[in-house]
Amino acid sequence: MDDYGDGVYADVEGFGQRLDEWSSEHFRTRDARSHKQDILSSGIKPRGTCPVLRNMIEQVSTNAGAATTRARRDGPIGWWLLVCCVLVFGMVVLGGVTRLTGSGLSMVNWKPVSGVLPPLDQAAWDREFEHYRDSPEYATVNKGMSLDDFKGIFWFEYAHRLLGRLIGAVFLIPFLYFLIRRRLQPSLAPQLVTMFVLGGLQGLLGWYMVKSGLVDDARVSQYRLAAHLGLAMLIYVFMLWTALGVLRRGVSTKPRGWSRLAPLTMILVVAVFITMMSGAFVAGLKAGFSYNTFPLMAGKLVPDGMWSVTPAYLNLFENVTTVQFNHRVLAIATFLAIIVLWLVARRMNLSRSQRLWIHATAVAAVVQVALGISTLVMRVPVPLAALHQAGAMVLLTVLLCLAYEARYRC
Repeated sequence: MDDYGDGVYADVEGFGQRLDEWSSEHFRTRDARSHKQDILSSGIKPRGTCPVLRNMIEQVSTNAGAATTRARRDGPIGWWLLVCCVLVFGMVVLGGVTRLTGSGLSMVNWKPVSGVLPPLDQAAWDREFEHYRDSPEYATVNKGMSLDDFKGIFWFEYAHRLLGRLIGAVFLIPFLYFLIRRRLQPSLAPQLVTMFVLGGLQGLLGWYMVKSGLVDDARVSQYRLAAHLGLAMLIYVFMLWTALGVLRRGVSTKPRGWSRLAPLTMILVVAVFITMMSGAFVAGLKAGFSYNTFPLMAGKLVPDGMWSVTPAYLNLFENVTTVQFNHRVLAIATFLAIIVLWLVARRMNLSRSQRLWIHATAVAAVVQVALGISTLVMRVPVPLAALHQAGAMVLLTVLLCLAYEARYRC
């Protein structure tokens, strides 16, 4: 070997020894990617004068520095989106409480701007109550309700609408700031605009849903209720997935190894979404107040009367028996699929974050099934039913995080 070759070999060998010593002392427990980035950013350089090796280290260090800069720049954007996700999560749960307490039709007028303020004096309360007394719900459900009782249901619906306005402000103001300061990536800005438009449509859809109960029948359409919940969940999924992508920017996203389970996790996300949609029909038809036993329905695994409505397909959406049966089947099938995923994943060589999310998914699924059964057999008590809806959102959240890790973590 010539002198130059000997020098390159000595440089590489000596550099490798120094890397081993430095990493053993400081980074015994870190994962491979973080380990390598920390070494490169530490300033360790090989001895000798090998230009090829020096150029290689300098290039990798430059790339690592650029990734760190991107992470610092995009971090506030990702955390802002996560705050919006928390608010949307709360909006879904509060919407469930509003429905469970029979408060959704208490505000019969929609005033996007002036409606920010509640009634502030007795005269304003009297006017608001008078509007409600002209509604079908008062005439058929709450006849003779006092003003104090009306205030009890009014505040739930008012809080729900106010939170919707708050979400719009919390989203729009930082978005404009990041846009003006040119902090947004070209591919991210259209996604954020889409989120804002979907949020506006969600407000319109909410009022469209309420209007269905302000006509002859004092009952919100289960179709509109399902559409309202479905759009809220789509916004939440879109926003959370985008936030995870922004926070991971600068980290290698090449799928490897465990990513072969990514399709199954995405299927489970869809399964949870469909199960939640079926729950919206259960809520809209008040099907939870029927067949309050488990696992049997009226003493049978498959109850009678599931196809009594014509045409037959309407049974899936308008027959209390069929709607509850379908929700049970979807929930149990999704639960079993999650447990199978957990059992399979336990035998695989997973990263710490992947193992965390797979365990969290299994725990969330067990808790959610327990909440669902308890809500049913106890005839839908409001606190328990609200926890059941929150549990569905938690399960959807951890599955999304698991799906992201399965697809993008090395």
